[in-house]
Amino acid sequence: MRYHYQPFSLVGEHNIMFLRSFIILFLSCIVIRLSLCLSSIPSTLKTLPLNLNFDEASLRHAARDFGNRYQHHPMAVLHPESVPDIAATIKHIWLMGPSSHLTVAARGHGHSLQGQAQAHGGIVINMESLKVKEMQVYGGNSPYVDVSGGELWINILHETLRYGYAPRSWTDYLHLTVGGTLSNAGVSGQAFKHGPQISNVQQLEIVTGTGEVVNCSKEHNGELFHSALGGLGQFGIITRARILLEPAPTKVKWIRVLYSDFSAFTRDQEQLISAENAFDYIEGFVIINRTGLLNNWRSSFNPQDPVQASHFKSEGRTLYCLELAKYFSLEEIDVVNQEVERDLSYLSYIPSTLFLTEVTYVDFLDRVHVSEVKLRSKGLWDVPHPWLNLFIPKSKIHSFAQVVFGNILKETSNGPVLIYPVNKSKWDNRTSVAIPDEDIFYLVAFLTSAVPSSNGTDGLEYILSQNKRILEYCERAQLGAKQYLPHHSTQEEWRDHFGSKWEAFLKRKSLYDPLAILAPGQGIFQKTVSFS
Repeated sequence: MRYHYQPFSLVGEHNIMFLRSFIILFLSCIVIRLSLCLSSIPSTLKTLPLNLNFDEASLRHAARDFGNRYQHHPMAVLHPESVPDIAATIKHIWLMGPSSHLTVAARGHGHSLQGQAQAHGGIVINMESLKVKEMQVYGGNSPYVDVSGGELWINILHETLRYGYAPRSWTDYLHLTVGGTLSNAGVSGQAFKHGPQISNVQQLEIVTGTGEVVNCSKEHNGELFHSALGGLGQFGIITRARILLEPAPTKVKWIRVLYSDFSAFTRDQEQLISAENAFDYIEGFVIINRTGLLNNWRSSFNPQDPVQASHFKSEGRTLYCLELAKYFSLEEIDVVNQEVERDLSYLSYIPSTLFLTEVTYVDFLDRVHVSEVKLRSKGLWDVPHPWLNLFIPKSKIHSFAQVVFGNILKETSNGPVLIYPVNKSKWDNRTSVAIPDEDIFYLVAFLTSAVPSSNGTDGLEYILSQNKRILEYCERAQLGAKQYLPHHSTQEEWRDHFGSKWEAFLKRKSLYDPLAILAPGQGIFQKTVSFS
């Protein structure tokens, strides 16, 4: 018996020795890597009286985002306790001059898609750590709230509601920071009426790429104010903002209807965004080959005609959902019901697909968070999100739909595909955001989630290939489309993206961040390091 078991004993000893050696080697690599990181940190940076973190866990966290596709480790993470902490960090790097490779990225809630808030070998500023004065709500004829750039919109909602107010323009997901959405645009179903979030800001406090703290508005330091709004973090870090408010409703009548005819769908959408006081929120989405669609809606909505709705078949079809919301207070319910019935009577949807519900204002605005909680519980939130967001001119939307929804997109089970129009008149052309040059344009958002390790149609490679085909079609057909939350690989592509705004964009960069210290993850400018 001993003879038979001895080889196994020897093998076990060898395995243990190998395991010990491997662990020692692994720990040594970590120590060596940490030592190399610490040795590469400029000695002057380590002497600054700031809450800078260099540990592996902090760096790893700062190198991830919602997109889950890019991971660029910074050298350090700053947890600012005040705006002067941010200013001191940037000023210090600015004074190091072009010989330093250090860059700085502001990170909000980490909802970037392609590493835009990362800084490889640089410093990531955790904006949610920023400790400033509590939110200040002001009433009167033009109510507003002063908030930190690191504050989440969901917190602003709850605080302003205490005073009977709320911001006018939102994003679909509220667990994002103010500085993050204002650096892009901030678009949702209220944009047709109030414009994006960047059209609802009165003042900003910004730390520029030279470390200067500047207060600005349309009238005061207006060039910097408009540069930062939609500026992708290229001109400064937004540390404080004054957001316009409106009296808040308490309830929302939430409506969904379906169309099979794309022309009727877009005609009704465009009619609604031009109507006075019809609805407060207008969005839509595309549904391709979904089984039991209306049965799924029954968990949240009530069909006006249950019998007809039960006979409706969605599988094998391309359908278009119009989603509407009307805000009201309880004492207005009778009048609102009449108005909704009247406004719906003008529309050409499929009659059996009318679904309605009433929810609180908070539950409506925070509706995506409910889905987040469900997905997190199933381990489906922290997966790759190869999203593609486009602005398509109204004159090209039918061509786009025919090719993309008719040929490229085969199903919409990987995530929602949003589509709704907005009015250009509600956007300020002085801001940095790039939009189509037509009075009405559509947001089309492919909000897909990829299944890790899948090689099928729900896998990352397939979805990225599909996105590429969509972008190539837009380019080939010269649709005049613009990416929202843009990602481009070359400066030539960025020049095409900004179009007539590119020269002004370059000028603003040289003025407010001449060393290209800020937001390197956007990939627009590369910091030039001089060794002379």
